Amino acid sequence: RRCRLRVLDMTGLQDDDTDRGPEAMSLWSGTVALAKACIEISKHQSECLKSASKRHKGPSGASPPPAPPPQPPGVEIHADLFVNGTSFGVLRDALRAAGPLRLKCRDFHAEELSVASTVSLLESLEAAGVRRVDLRFNNLGLAGLCAVLPHLARFTDLLSLKLPYSNVDVRRLAVGMDAGLRCFAAQLGRLPRLKELNLDSSRLSGKLRQILGDLQAPLESLELAFCSLLPGDFAFLSQSFHAPALRKLDLSGHDFSENLFQPLQRLLEETSASLLHLDLMECRLTDARLEALLPALCRCSRLRCLGLFGNPLSTPALKGLLRETVLLPDLRFVVYPYPVDCYNREPPRPPSAWLFEDAVDKERFAAVSAELRRMLASSGRADAVWTASLFRHGALDYFTL
Repeated sequence: RRCRLRVLDMTGLQDDDTDRGPEAMSLWSGTVALAKACIEISKHQSECLKSASKRHKGPSGASPPPAPPPQPPGVEIHADLFVNGTSFGVLRDALRAAGPLRLKCRDFHAEELSVASTVSLLESLEAAGVRRVDLRFNNLGLAGLCAVLPHLARFTDLLSLKLPYSNVDVRRLAVGMDAGLRCFAAQLGRLPRLKELNLDSSRLSGKLRQILGDLQAPLESLELAFCSLLPGDFAFLSQSFHAPALRKLDLSGHDFSENLFQPLQRLLEETSASLLHLDLMECRLTDARLEALLPALCRCSRLRCLGLFGNPLSTPALKGLLRETVLLPDLRFVVYPYPVDCYNREPPRPPSAWLFEDAVDKERFAAVSAELRRMLASSGRADAVWTASLFRHGALDYFTL
Protein backbone atom coordinates (compact mmCIF):
# COMPACT_ATOMS: atom_id res chain seq x y z
CA ARG A 1 0.00 0.00 0.00
CA ARG A 2 1.15 3.49 -0.76
CA CYS A 3 1.96 5.77 2.16
CA ARG A 4 -0.77 8.35 2.58
CA LEU A 5 1.22 10.49 5.00
CA ARG A 6 1.75 13.97 3.61
CA VAL A 7 2.77 16.05 6.66
CA LEU A 8 4.71 15.02 9.77
CA ASP A 9 4.75 17.72 12.46
CA MET A 10 7.77 17.32 14.76
CA THR A 11 7.86 20.89 16.06
CA GLY A 12 8.36 21.18 19.79
CA LEU A 13 9.45 17.56 20.28
CA GLN A 14 13.03 18.52 21.11
CA ASP A 15 14.32 21.50 23.02
CA ASP A 16 17.38 22.68 24.90
CA ASP A 17 15.65 22.72 28.30
CA THR A 18 18.15 21.76 30.99
CA ASP A 19 15.38 19.97 32.88
CA ARG A 20 14.95 17.28 30.25
CA GLY A 21 15.91 13.73 31.11
CA PRO A 22 19.11 12.07 29.90
CA GLU A 23 17.16 10.00 27.38
CA ALA A 24 15.66 13.05 25.69
CA MET A 25 16.97 14.25 22.34
CA SER A 26 18.34 17.78 22.14
CA LEU A 27 17.24 20.15 19.41
CA TRP A 28 20.71 19.98 17.85
CA SER A 29 20.87 16.17 17.72
CA GLY A 30 17.26 16.00 16.51
CA THR A 31 18.13 18.37 13.67
CA VAL A 32 21.12 16.26 12.67
CA ALA A 33 19.04 13.06 12.76
CA LEU A 34 16.33 14.56 10.56
CA ALA A 35 18.86 15.99 8.12
CA LYS A 36 20.65 12.65 7.75
CA ALA A 37 17.34 10.87 7.18
CA CYS A 38 16.41 13.30 4.40
CA ILE A 39 19.79 12.82 2.73
CA GLU A 40 19.76 9.02 2.98
CA ILE A 41 16.23 8.69 1.60
CA SER A 42 17.09 11.08 -1.22
CA LYS A 43 20.10 8.90 -2.12
CA HIS A 44 17.97 5.75 -1.92
CA GLN A 45 15.35 7.23 -4.24
CA SER A 46 18.04 8.28 -6.72
CA GLU A 47 19.52 4.76 -6.73
CA CYS A 48 16.08 3.21 -7.25
CA LEU A 49 15.37 5.51 -10.18
CA LYS A 50 18.71 4.61 -11.77
CA SER A 51 18.01 0.89 -11.38
CA ALA A 52 14.53 1.27 -12.86
CA SER A 53 15.94 3.23 -15.77
CA LYS A 54 18.47 0.46 -16.55
CA ARG A 55 15.79 -2.25 -16.43
CA HIS A 56 13.55 -0.36 -18.86
CA LYS A 57 16.29 0.23 -21.43
CA GLY A 58 15.66 -1.86 -24.53
CA PRO A 59 18.11 -2.95 -27.29
CA SER A 60 19.37 -0.36 -29.71
CA GLY A 61 16.67 0.72 -32.12
CA ALA A 62 13.82 -0.69 -30.05
CA SER A 63 10.76 1.34 -29.31
CA PRO A 64 11.13 3.83 -26.50
CA PRO A 65 10.72 2.30 -23.05
CA PRO A 66 7.48 3.02 -21.20
CA ALA A 67 7.49 6.09 -18.99
CA PRO A 68 8.50 5.34 -15.41
CA PRO A 69 5.63 5.26 -12.93
CA PRO A 70 4.88 8.60 -11.31
CA GLN A 71 6.63 9.21 -8.04
CA PRO A 72 4.39 9.28 -4.96
CA PRO A 73 3.95 12.68 -3.31
CA GLY A 74 6.60 13.49 -0.77
CA VAL A 75 6.24 14.08 2.96
CA GLU A 76 6.70 17.48 4.52
CA ILE A 77 8.49 17.32 7.88
CA HIS A 78 7.74 20.39 9.97
CA ALA A 79 10.50 20.90 12.55
CA ASP A 80 12.42 23.36 14.67
CA LEU A 81 16.06 23.41 13.55
CA PHE A 82 19.25 24.13 15.48
CA VAL A 83 22.55 24.35 13.61
CA ASN A 84 26.16 25.28 14.39
CA GLY A 85 29.46 24.95 12.59
CA THR A 86 29.61 21.20 13.21
CA SER A 87 26.21 20.44 11.69
CA PHE A 88 26.13 23.14 9.02
CA GLY A 89 27.13 20.85 6.13
CA VAL A 90 24.61 18.10 6.81
CA LEU A 91 21.70 20.54 7.25
CA ARG A 92 22.64 22.46 4.10
CA ASP A 93 22.71 19.22 2.09
CA ALA A 94 19.37 18.10 3.56
CA LEU A 95 17.67 21.38 2.68
CA ARG A 96 18.97 21.12 -0.88
CA ALA A 97 18.20 17.43 -1.34
CA ALA A 98 15.52 16.64 -3.93
CA GLY A 99 14.07 13.66 -2.12
CA PRO A 100 10.64 12.58 -0.88
CA LEU A 101 11.28 14.06 2.59
CA ARG A 102 11.23 17.85 2.67
CA LEU A 103 12.21 19.83 5.74
CA LYS A 104 10.00 22.80 6.56
CA CYS A 105 11.31 24.95 9.39
CA ARG A 106 9.21 26.66 12.05
CA ASP A 107 11.90 28.02 14.42
CA PHE A 108 15.44 28.40 13.06
CA HIS A 109 18.32 28.60 15.55
CA ALA A 110 21.91 29.15 14.38
CA GLU A 111 24.94 29.47 16.62
CA GLU A 112 28.51 30.47 15.83
CA LEU A 113 28.09 30.61 12.05
CA SER A 114 29.71 32.97 9.57
CA VAL A 115 27.67 35.47 7.56
CA ALA A 116 28.03 33.36 4.41
CA SER A 117 26.94 30.15 6.14
CA THR A 118 23.98 31.87 7.78
CA VAL A 119 22.81 33.38 4.50
CA SER A 120 23.24 30.04 2.72
CA LEU A 121 20.91 28.28 5.15
CA LEU A 122 18.35 31.08 5.26
CA GLU A 123 18.14 31.05 1.47
CA SER A 124 17.64 27.26 1.53
CA LEU A 125 14.65 27.38 3.89
CA GLU A 126 11.13 27.41 2.51
CA ALA A 127 9.78 30.87 3.26
CA ALA A 128 6.30 29.88 4.43
CA GLY A 129 5.89 28.90 8.06
CA VAL A 130 9.13 30.32 9.53
CA ARG A 131 7.98 32.12 12.66
CA ARG A 132 11.31 32.63 14.49
CA VAL A 133 14.94 33.23 13.51
CA ASP A 134 17.45 33.04 16.37
CA LEU A 135 21.06 33.92 15.52
CA ARG A 136 23.29 33.84 18.60
CA PHE A 137 27.01 33.94 19.35
CA ASN A 138 27.65 34.59 15.66
CA ASN A 139 29.83 37.67 16.18
CA LEU A 140 28.18 39.30 13.18
CA GLY A 141 28.61 42.94 14.12
CA LEU A 142 26.57 45.67 12.46
CA ALA A 143 28.01 44.93 9.02
CA GLY A 144 27.16 41.25 9.31
CA LEU A 145 23.64 41.95 10.54
CA CYS A 146 23.09 44.29 7.62
CA ALA A 147 24.23 41.50 5.28
CA VAL A 148 21.97 38.87 6.87
CA LEU A 149 18.74 40.76 7.59
CA PRO A 150 17.74 41.39 3.93
CA HIS A 151 17.32 37.62 3.58
CA LEU A 152 14.59 37.63 6.26
CA ALA A 153 12.11 39.81 4.38
CA ARG A 154 10.76 36.82 2.41
CA PHE A 155 9.69 35.10 5.65
CA THR A 156 6.21 36.60 5.69
CA ASP A 157 5.22 34.63 8.82
CA LEU A 158 8.20 35.83 10.87
CA LEU A 159 7.11 36.94 14.35
CA SER A 160 10.29 36.57 16.42
CA LEU A 161 13.86 37.71 15.74
CA LYS A 162 16.58 36.98 18.28
CA LEU A 163 20.05 38.49 17.79
CA PRO A 164 21.82 38.14 21.16
CA TYR A 165 25.60 38.42 21.45
CA SER A 166 25.99 39.94 17.99
CA ASN A 167 29.06 42.05 18.84
CA VAL A 168 27.38 45.43 18.38
CA ASP A 169 28.66 48.35 20.44
CA VAL A 170 27.51 51.82 19.41
CA ARG A 171 29.90 53.38 21.91
CA ARG A 172 32.80 52.60 19.59
CA LEU A 173 33.64 55.53 17.37
CA ALA A 174 33.85 53.33 14.29
CA VAL A 175 33.63 54.62 10.73
CA GLY A 176 30.21 53.84 9.25
CA MET A 177 28.47 53.27 12.59
CA ASP A 178 25.59 55.65 11.86
CA ALA A 179 25.12 54.24 8.36
CA GLY A 180 25.13 50.72 9.81
CA LEU A 181 22.47 51.65 12.38
CA ARG A 182 20.28 53.20 9.69
CA CYS A 183 20.64 50.06 7.59
CA PHE A 184 19.84 47.82 10.54
CA ALA A 185 16.77 49.84 11.47
CA ALA A 186 15.54 49.87 7.87
CA GLN A 187 15.83 46.10 7.61
CA LEU A 188 13.88 45.64 10.85
CA GLY A 189 11.21 47.86 9.33
CA ARG A 190 10.81 45.39 6.47
CA LEU A 191 9.50 42.74 8.86
CA PRO A 192 5.87 43.86 9.14
CA ARG A 193 4.64 41.05 11.45
CA LEU A 194 7.53 41.20 13.93
CA LYS A 195 6.31 40.88 17.53
CA GLU A 196 9.44 39.77 19.42
CA LEU A 197 12.95 41.25 19.27
CA ASN A 198 15.98 40.17 21.29
CA LEU A 199 19.10 42.36 21.19
CA ASP A 200 20.71 41.06 24.41
CA SER A 201 24.31 42.15 25.06
CA SER A 202 24.41 44.68 22.22
CA ARG A 203 25.60 48.02 23.59
CA LEU A 204 22.90 50.35 22.32
CA SER A 205 23.47 53.42 24.52
CA GLY A 206 21.35 56.32 23.28
CA LYS A 207 20.35 54.60 20.03
CA LEU A 208 17.14 52.75 20.88
CA ARG A 209 14.92 55.31 19.15
CA GLN A 210 16.93 55.01 15.97
CA ILE A 211 16.98 51.19 16.02
CA LEU A 212 13.26 50.71 16.67
CA GLY A 213 12.10 53.77 14.77
CA ASP A 214 11.21 52.01 11.49
CA LEU A 215 9.13 49.21 12.99
CA GLN A 216 5.63 49.19 11.52
CA ALA A 217 3.78 47.61 14.46
CA PRO A 218 4.29 47.51 18.24
CA LEU A 219 6.46 44.79 19.72
CA GLU A 220 4.99 42.44 22.32
CA SER A 221 8.32 41.04 23.55
CA LEU A 222 11.51 43.07 23.89
CA GLU A 223 14.71 41.67 25.38
CA LEU A 224 17.42 44.25 26.06
CA ALA A 225 19.53 42.58 28.74
CA PHE A 226 23.01 44.10 29.22
CA CYS A 227 22.43 46.69 26.50
CA SER A 228 23.93 49.66 28.42
CA LEU A 229 20.80 51.74 27.94
CA LEU A 230 20.66 55.38 29.03
CA PRO A 231 17.78 57.34 30.64
CA GLY A 232 16.89 58.70 27.20
CA ASP A 233 16.41 55.17 25.87
CA PHE A 234 13.97 54.41 28.69
CA ALA A 235 12.16 57.70 28.04
CA PHE A 236 11.75 56.82 24.37
CA LEU A 237 10.47 53.34 25.17
CA SER A 238 7.98 54.68 27.73
CA GLN A 239 6.57 57.15 25.19
CA SER A 240 6.58 54.73 22.24
CA PHE A 241 3.67 52.67 20.92
CA HIS A 242 5.54 49.57 22.08
CA ALA A 243 5.09 50.22 25.82
CA PRO A 244 1.33 49.52 26.15
CA ALA A 245 1.67 46.41 23.98
CA LEU A 246 4.61 44.75 25.74
CA ARG A 247 3.87 41.35 27.25
CA LYS A 248 7.49 40.34 27.90
CA LEU A 249 10.31 42.70 28.88
CA ASP A 250 13.89 41.84 29.85
CA LEU A 251 16.03 44.67 31.21
CA SER A 252 18.52 42.51 33.10
CA GLY A 253 22.05 43.79 33.57
CA HIS A 254 21.18 47.47 33.99
CA ASP A 255 22.11 49.39 37.14
CA PHE A 256 18.84 50.55 38.67
CA SER A 257 20.48 51.71 41.87
CA GLU A 258 21.06 55.22 40.47
CA ASN A 259 19.80 57.37 37.59
CA LEU A 260 17.91 54.62 35.74
CA PHE A 261 15.53 53.91 38.60
CA GLN A 262 12.91 56.59 37.92
CA PRO A 263 12.91 55.84 34.15
CA LEU A 264 12.27 52.18 35.06
CA GLN A 265 9.32 53.15 37.27
CA ARG A 266 7.83 55.22 34.45
CA LEU A 267 8.27 52.38 31.96
CA LEU A 268 6.57 49.88 34.27
CA GLU A 269 3.65 52.28 34.66
CA GLU A 270 3.27 52.45 30.88
CA THR A 271 3.46 48.67 30.44
CA SER A 272 1.37 47.74 33.48
CA ALA A 273 -1.82 46.84 31.60
CA SER A 274 -0.16 44.32 29.27
CA LEU A 275 3.00 43.02 30.97
CA LEU A 276 3.09 39.26 31.68
CA HIS A 277 6.82 38.53 32.04
CA LEU A 278 9.45 40.84 33.53
CA ASP A 279 13.15 40.13 34.01
CA LEU A 280 15.29 42.44 36.17
CA MET A 281 18.18 40.12 36.93
CA GLU A 282 21.58 41.43 38.04
CA CYS A 283 20.28 45.00 38.26
CA ARG A 284 21.81 46.01 41.65
CA LEU A 285 18.36 46.32 43.16
CA THR A 286 18.79 46.77 46.91
CA ASP A 287 16.12 46.32 49.59
CA ALA A 288 15.30 50.02 49.52
CA ARG A 289 15.05 50.14 45.73
CA LEU A 290 12.84 47.05 45.62
CA GLU A 291 10.52 48.55 48.25
CA ALA A 292 10.25 51.74 46.19
CA LEU A 293 9.55 49.68 43.05
CA LEU A 294 6.78 47.57 44.60
CA PRO A 295 3.91 49.99 43.83
CA ALA A 296 4.83 49.96 40.12
CA LEU A 297 5.25 46.16 40.16
CA CYS A 298 1.90 45.64 41.84
CA ARG A 299 0.17 47.72 39.18
CA CYS A 300 1.23 45.08 36.65
CA SER A 301 -1.98 43.21 37.39
CA ARG A 302 -1.49 40.51 34.71
CA LEU A 303 2.10 39.65 35.62
CA ARG A 304 2.83 35.90 35.45
CA CYS A 305 6.61 35.69 35.72
CA LEU A 306 9.14 37.85 37.57
CA GLY A 307 12.92 37.35 37.41
CA LEU A 308 15.02 39.02 40.12
CA PHE A 309 17.99 36.67 40.34
CA GLY A 310 21.39 38.23 41.05
CA ASN A 311 20.16 41.26 43.01
CA PRO A 312 21.54 42.04 46.52
CA LEU A 313 18.30 41.44 48.44
CA SER A 314 17.85 40.27 52.01
CA THR A 315 15.43 37.70 53.38
CA PRO A 316 13.14 40.41 54.88
CA ALA A 317 13.00 42.11 51.46
CA LEU A 318 11.99 38.85 49.78
CA LYS A 319 9.28 38.27 52.37
CA GLY A 320 8.01 41.80 51.80
CA LEU A 321 7.98 41.16 48.04
CA LEU A 322 5.98 37.98 48.55
CA ARG A 323 3.44 39.65 50.85
CA GLU A 324 2.82 42.43 48.33
CA THR A 325 2.79 40.41 45.12
CA VAL A 326 0.78 37.47 46.44
CA LEU A 327 -2.27 39.58 45.56
CA LEU A 328 -1.35 39.43 41.85
CA PRO A 329 -3.63 36.54 40.79
CA ASP A 330 -1.60 35.42 37.75
CA LEU A 331 1.90 35.65 39.28
CA ARG A 332 2.88 32.00 39.49
CA PHE A 333 6.62 32.03 38.82
CA VAL A 334 9.28 34.10 40.60
CA VAL A 335 13.04 33.61 40.30
CA TYR A 336 14.60 35.23 43.34
CA PRO A 337 18.27 35.70 44.36
CA TYR A 338 20.15 34.00 47.15
CA PRO A 339 19.51 36.37 50.06
CA VAL A 340 22.56 38.34 51.16
CA ASP A 341 22.10 37.06 54.72
CA CYS A 342 22.51 33.47 53.48
CA TYR A 343 26.14 33.95 52.46
CA ASN A 344 28.94 32.54 54.58
CA ARG A 345 31.11 35.52 53.74
CA GLU A 346 30.83 38.91 52.08
CA PRO A 347 28.87 38.40 48.85
CA PRO A 348 31.09 38.42 45.76
CA ARG A 349 31.37 41.36 43.44
CA PRO A 350 30.90 42.44 40.68
CA PRO A 351 27.16 41.66 40.52
CA SER A 352 27.60 38.90 37.92
CA ALA A 353 29.53 36.95 40.54
CA TRP A 354 26.30 36.57 42.50
CA LEU A 355 25.58 33.63 40.22
CA PHE A 356 28.01 31.46 42.16
CA GLU A 357 26.57 29.23 44.87
CA ASP A 358 29.77 28.25 46.66
CA ALA A 359 29.48 31.07 49.21
CA VAL A 360 25.86 30.25 50.18
CA ASP A 361 25.08 28.61 53.51
CA LYS A 362 22.90 25.71 52.33
CA GLU A 363 21.09 25.23 55.63
CA ARG A 364 20.22 28.90 56.01
CA PHE A 365 19.04 29.09 52.42
CA ALA A 366 16.93 25.92 52.81
CA ALA A 367 15.24 27.49 55.84
CA VAL A 368 14.47 30.68 53.87
CA SER A 369 13.06 28.66 50.95
CA ALA A 370 10.87 26.66 53.33
CA GLU A 371 9.60 29.86 54.96
CA LEU A 372 8.68 31.37 51.59
CA ARG A 373 6.79 28.20 50.64
CA ARG A 374 4.96 28.31 53.99
CA MET A 375 3.97 31.93 53.37
CA LEU A 376 2.68 31.06 49.91
CA ALA A 377 0.62 28.17 51.28
CA SER A 378 -0.84 30.25 54.11
CA SER A 379 -1.85 32.91 51.56
CA GLY A 380 -3.66 30.34 49.44
CA ARG A 381 -1.00 30.54 46.72
CA ALA A 382 0.56 27.08 46.91
CA ASP A 383 0.20 27.03 43.12
CA ALA A 384 2.95 29.66 42.79
CA VAL A 385 6.58 28.64 42.27
CA TRP A 386 9.30 30.69 43.94
CA THR A 387 12.75 29.41 43.06
CA ALA A 388 16.40 30.45 42.99
CA SER A 389 17.07 28.05 40.11
CA LEU A 390 17.76 29.53 36.71
CA PHE A 391 17.36 26.20 34.93
CA ARG A 392 13.57 26.31 34.88
CA HIS A 393 13.61 29.97 33.93
CA GLY A 394 14.70 29.30 30.34
CA ALA A 395 11.53 27.35 29.56
CA LEU A 396 9.38 30.49 29.61
CA ASP A 397 9.02 31.67 26.04
CA TYR A 398 7.10 34.36 24.18
CA PHE A 399 5.09 31.76 22.28
CA THR A 400 3.97 30.11 25.53
CA LEU A 401 2.76 33.33 27.18
